[in-house]
Amino acid sequence: MINFKINGRSVTAERGETIINVARREDIYIPTMCYLEKTSPCASCRLCSVEVEGMDGFVLACNTPPTEGINIITDSEILETERTNIMRMYDVNHPLECGVCDKSGECDLQNKTLEFNVGAQQFAAKDQSRKIESWGLINYDPSLCILCEKCTHVCNEVIGDDALDLLFGGYNSKVIPKNAETLDCTFCGECIAVCPVGALVSSDFQYSANSWELTKVPATCAHCSAGCAVEYEVKHAGIDSQGEESIYRVKNDFEHVTLCGAGRFGYDYANSATKDENAFVGAVKALENAEAIRFSSMISNEEVMILNALKAKLGLKLFNEDARQMKTFMDAYASVSGKQHYSADLNSLKSSDAIIVVGSRIATDNPAVRYAMTTAARHNGAKVVYMHPLEDALLQNTVTQFVKYEVGTEEGVLALLAKTLIVDQELTQREQAFMDGLDEGYLSAETNVGDDELDLMMKQFGRTKSKTLVIGSDLLAHDRAENIARLTAMIEKYSEFSILVVPNEVNTLGVSLIADLDTDTSCSNIVGYNAVGDFVISALGGTDLDVPSLNQQEGSFVNIDKRLLPTNVALGFDGYTLNDLANALGVTAENTIDYTSKLPIASGFKAVGFDDLENFYTPKGEDVRGYVLDDVTAKRGGHPEEVEELPEFNGAVIYHANPVLQFNAFSAKTAQLENDNNLYGSASFAAAARLEDGAEVTFEYAGETVRRIFKLDDTLKGTVALHPTFDLGLNVRSDYRFETVNFKRESK
Repeated sequence: MINFKINGRSVTAERGETIINVARREDIYIPTMCYLEKTSPCASCRLCSVEVEGMDGFVLACNTPPTEGINIITDSEILETERTNIMRMYDVNHPLECGVCDKSGECDLQNKTLEFNVGAQQFAAKDQSRKIESWGLINYDPSLCILCEKCTHVCNEVIGDDALDLLFGGYNSKVIPKNAETLDCTFCGECIAVCPVGALVSSDFQYSANSWELTKVPATCAHCSAGCAVEYEVKHAGIDSQGEESIYRVKNDFEHVTLCGAGRFGYDYANSATKDENAFVGAVKALENAEAIRFSSMISNEEVMILNALKAKLGLKLFNEDARQMKTFMDAYASVSGKQHYSADLNSLKSSDAIIVVGSRIATDNPAVRYAMTTAARHNGAKVVYMHPLEDALLQNTVTQFVKYEVGTEEGVLALLAKTLIVDQELTQREQAFMDGLDEGYLSAETNVGDDELDLMMKQFGRTKSKTLVIGSDLLAHDRAENIARLTAMIEKYSEFSILVVPNEVNTLGVSLIADLDTDTSCSNIVGYNAVGDFVISALGGTDLDVPSLNQQEGSFVNIDKRLLPTNVALGFDGYTLNDLANALGVTAENTIDYTSKLPIASGFKAVGFDDLENFYTPKGEDVRGYVLDDVTAKRGGHPEEVEELPEFNGAVIYHANPVLQFNAFSAKTAQLENDNNLYGSASFAAAARLEDGAEVTFEYAGETVRRIFKLDDTLKGTVALHPTFDLGLNVRSDYRFETVNFKRESK
């Protein structure tokens, strides 16, 4: 600990903390324009200059660590003069566009200009002609840019795209795409969020509304299992749509939350319907006659409680293979670990210095995990080992070692990891027998994971202290998922690695902890709830009965951090809800959120009502949204089984993986997100499958014929192609994502 003073007040700092870290923790104000808590200091604006008693000149609070015994002065006449002059320089030739600028009303430059009372300009500089750049979803106006460098820092240190750079040229300096003619990135839009002025803006939102006209609705993003905190900004739709509202944009508390582009730009998936009594009566009859309800994990916890009650009332079955696989995996994990929930979360992943990822194309499966890994790599020097049959170009700036294994051999890979990571531990007799019985030569040959690769991995991890093993959805859907789960738990039990399991959908984890699920089998009279069925109830529109989408509901989800998160209504819905159907069938509740306090305590939930749930981050970054599920102990007694003969995948193999910013049928509805549904493969795949670039092919998927255009992708290697499923509506399977297919060439 370092003892020092700020304005005469005694404070302490941890090693590595800067003056501004301590000042913010102690609620001592130091102005900034370029500082971001989640990146290294930009040190561009110099507004954070402070004095050190007994020393000449200023130091920057953002990048200066304190030393023992000093007294920092944060507010004095000389500092006021310095900061005022800085603001005068910023205001030189800054265009007076506040009346139409998207940032007006929430602009740091406006706020600081008023704070330092800059009412007249004492400097002058020759103005320059600067071209406004259009980069797709993002527009950049260099005449408004103050060169704070927030955008470049967040793009490199948090997102991992490293797509922005500064072109230095004195008064002509500006932000430019890095090593490209135009912006080549994943279009997360985080650069828009962190920009303190109106230089970087959403091209769709630009000039459409003023910040003070918008109603802010705190909610939870529903696109993936990260459950990121978002604010829907809502306003009336226009003079032609009296009484209707629209979402104009989505914002995030960028100091503490990072959004992907789907969360930021993919918000317009709401459903529109009125109360169709005939359709409602039809839905009630369909449920009364149903043998089963099949539903997706795009659902709130409260709706799952309703489905459980309908199952008990009507004697039907509940199908959700995505959540059932999660539950099966976690039950097997619990039988070895003795606990129902895995140990890691996104914050612990950010703090890791050793990371292994197995069984996921993680950059697109769950961007928040990618951002946490990037943060760990940039700030902690984390060594990141990515194990998968397909290399991922999006991770090239983060991964320190790529380990390619053969498709289908994940059980063997986990066995080799267990053998490698569990060292000098006192195992039970049965566990020791399992380890001794592993045929490492066979496993290495069949998985294609060699001793040299594992040795290199362990060498990298030599001095690391905080280790995380990330388990992807490929493993949850594997035929040998239960044994993979037991091996995973054994690694956690006997090594220094904590475990982070990545659920597939926004509420996969919540459904797995709440729903009384049955194995999905063929039967008649299945009602689909946002899923395929004989009678379909869906928020996608155009089905037998329309219901509200997740941004039109109050309710809660359980995210990857095992945190129950509330979400709120951004847009109204005039049709029927699942709760209306339940009431008609004798399962009564006034509101869907009446079920929030009744979520099962045995699974870690708390008896807390919806209206008692908070939904924000504190100024110091504490996440007080909802609550973290309680730890739940489980009965031990499980043991890893002998590894079965590892499968081979021959012929044309595809991997069902969605492109950047696409997740499912709801993201596919949105207007701004790119709908790239081509089949992508390497030159090696094209040769093996006898396809040329641009060929139109068909193949069978989920009982239907899928038609795709094949495109060569020089970033891919090997003989596995990438196949998207986001555009296939409700007909998306939840089984193992690799598949051998028979292509049929379509004649032109």
